[in-house]
Amino acid sequence: MYSRLQVTCTPEFSEILMAEVGEAGFDTFMETETGFEAYVEGDAFDKQVLEEIKEKYASVTPLVFQYDEIEKQNWNEAWEKNVEPIIVDDKCLVRAAFHKIEKTYPYEIIITPKMSFGTGHHQTTHLMLSAQMKMDHRGKRVMDAGCGTAILSIMANKLGATEVEAFDIDEWSVENGNENTANNNCSNIRIQLGKINEVNLTGTFDIILANINKNILLAEMHQYAAFLKSGGELLLSGFYEQDIPDLKLEAAKYALKAVRQQTRETWACLLLQKQ
Repeated sequence: MYSRLQVTCTPEFSEILMAEVGEAGFDTFMETETGFEAYVEGDAFDKQVLEEIKEKYASVTPLVFQYDEIEKQNWNEAWEKNVEPIIVDDKCLVRAAFHKIEKTYPYEIIITPKMSFGTGHHQTTHLMLSAQMKMDHRGKRVMDAGCGTAILSIMANKLGATEVEAFDIDEWSVENGNENTANNNCSNIRIQLGKINEVNLTGTFDIILANINKNILLAEMHQYAAFLKSGGELLLSGFYEQDIPDLKLEAAKYALKAVRQQTRETWACLLLQKQ
């Protein structure tokens, strides 16, 4: 049996709540018309943490949590019914292998339809891909923190990066990310399981990509700065436009200067450079 959490929320809070719920133990997610569903085998989740999440966000978005138990099912089949191809800036096509597309684009990324973060559908992933296409990745060493489906790693590869070190705390994401890199013929991407202070990383990076959430970005800013070369670029998303001042303030402590920012439906993306 699986425990299922059905979350009803407004669209702009869907992905950040998925990340929060993941911290409570849920490891499989599927978006719905009213929010999303989260699944975990048995009862391996922390209900107290879920109650704290609900209390934390109840004041900023209508929020309903419903629990039940269901039999194991084919998650991918259910997910495939809703997934649609995404086009970013008329330059990058993100699609599943089963999509039939007639028009060609400069960049094409194939994402296997599984429930890892980063299909291109959320505004933050869209913002990151758009910003990446404005950056010079040629010959660069790239870190992808909290890689999810590895979509940003794959984009970095297609833009000319020579080496990509990616990692995620979710085993499903590591498995899915490896499938996606193989499907996109990316041989220079390594994906590890764990947080930035747990995985094996050596040397410094020209570019660091982190599409996570505000709290994690603030907590790990000093580590991103330590791994970033002088003159290197740090691209962040996973937060709202109103959060930009807080992130800039924290970044300034580590000689990271804001270069450019983009917004999309209240979500934001921030490019910083190490001085």
